[in-house]
Amino acid sequence: MEIWINPACSKCRSALSTLDAEGAEYTVRRYLEDPPDAAELRAVLGRLGLEPWDIARTQEPAAAGLGLKEWGRAPEDRDRWIDALAAHPSLIQRPIITSDDGTAQVARTEDAVRDAMGRGGAV
Repeated sequence: MEIWINPACSKCRSALSTLDAEGAEYTVRRYLEDPPDAAELRAVLGRLGLEPWDIARTQEPAAAGLGLKEWGRAPEDRDRWIDALAAHPSLIQRPIITSDDGTAQVARTEDAVRDAMGRGGAV
């Protein structure tokens, strides 16, 4: 499994601690240094079963600069959101765990991390 993290994020560090405590095998992706492109975001959104606005951090300065809170949330707005997340990866909610079974989870709680591990990520 892979976990997208920002090392400065306490939720990300907590998720890594949980994975380590359980002996999980995983790959770390520092997504601010290695940002996903639009195609990769579409794939992860499909795995999450979410829309791009569902994983957007609308309180970030970049979101305010874009006026993100005012953007539409209809199917025709989807590509605009995805392009914004690809251009400004700090807007992506974290951490995100992609599990070996093809699913993904926004893992902001210990329960969510354990749920992701239970779907094929644990050793």
